[in-house]
Formats: sequence, structure tokens, C-alpha cells
Amino acid sequence: MPKFVRFISPLAAAVIVAGCATTDPNTGETRRNNTGTGAGIGAAVGAVAGALSGDGSSSRRDRALIGAAVGAAAGGGIGAYMDRQEAELRERMQGTGIGVERTGDDITLNMPDSVTFAFDSSELTSEARRALDDVTDVLRQYPETRINIAGHTDSTGSEAYNQRLSERRAEAVGGYLQQGGVNASRLSMAGYGESQPVASNETDQGRAQNRRVEVTLSPMQQAGQSGQ
Repeated sequence: MPKFVRFISPLAAAVIVAGCATTDPNTGETRRNNTGTGAGIGAAVGAVAGALSGDGSSSRRDRALIGAAVGAAAGGGIGAYMDRQEAELRERMQGTGIGVERTGDDITLNMPDSVTFAFDSSELTSEARRALDDVTDVLRQYPETRINIAGHTDSTGSEAYNQRLSERRAEAVGGYLQQGGVNASRLSMAGYGESQPVASNETDQGRAQNRRVEVTLSPMQQAGQSGQ
């Protein structure tokens, strides 16, 4: 194995291991650090790219170090941007009944219909409006995220009716965010009716979980640059 490859491997591994996990000071549990993971991967890619750009071993080593630093900054930028947005949303959504979930760099707000809509209605409740006011405040602070709003129902009633109801509910959430000052170009709204259940429709509890609106925030390509 070439010397510069042996050099890069421990460097990249060290950055990745150090950045992938942190300890929660409140619970003592180890949590995945999205910013660190992105930075670690960026460092590995940057180190390899930097090393390959030189000829001599000393030159390759120097370029690898520079490439690792640049790659870490680029890889960590998007993660950091979404980390901050997630933290604010979790704080704002406490006590609202709206869940906040993180998958990679995506953040999903799970809004059950018990919080957002009355039975068989697409009109937002007062509780939902208050919660969405807080969501809107955060979204305005982080303009480099796309917002996908998906409406879902249980299987009670006809499939065609459920499809229309899910669309109206998604549009109601999207429309309220627009009224609050969120740019319409960031929004995508769609209804999925009863086609994407997350629980069994055979029980009341399962049907309640299936009646929901999911708001998923995803970083735009330039989010890493804006968040640094």
C-alpha cells in the first residue's frame, strides 16, 4: 500500500470516529452527531482528493491535510445547519403533541389529526395554528430548506374521499405557512390518502396514528454554505 494511502486512512478514520457520536449531557446516552458524520465523510473525501493532486510524498501529505480540513467544513455545513433547525423545532414543539424526528439531514414534523384537525375536517384547530406559528418562525430563520407537506388518512370511508381529504389537509398546512411568510417556492404539498399507513387500520389506536400530516424539511444544495 502506498505510504500516502496509509497516512490518509488513520487520519480520515480518526475524524469520522471523533465526529460520529456525542454523549447527551442530560441522559448520558450516546447520540449520532449528524454534523460530525458529515464532517468526517467530507474529511475523508477531501484528504484523498488532496493527496491525489500532488506528486511527492511530502506534497501529498500536505495536500491531504488541507483537503481534509476543507472537506470537513463542507461536509459538516449542511449537518450543522439542520442540527440548529432541529434543536429550535424540538424546543418550540414541546407540549404541542407534534413529534420531531430526524433521519439523516431530513427533519420530519409528525402532526396527528387529534392536534391539527377536527374529525373529517380540513380546517386547522386553534392549537395547530399556534404550533404552526412557531414552526413558521423557525422556517423563516432557515430559508435554505425545502418543505414537503404530506397528508395521510386512515382507511375509514372510501378511498377517493380519503384522497381528497388528505390533499385538503396538506394544502391547509401549506397555506397557513405561506400566510406566515414562508416562501411558496419552498413548499410542496401532496395527499396520499390511506395508501401509506404507519400502523394497522384494524384498531382505533392504529387508525389514529395513520391520520396525520407530515412536514419534512430537507436541505437545499446550498444549505451547507449558508449554515457555515
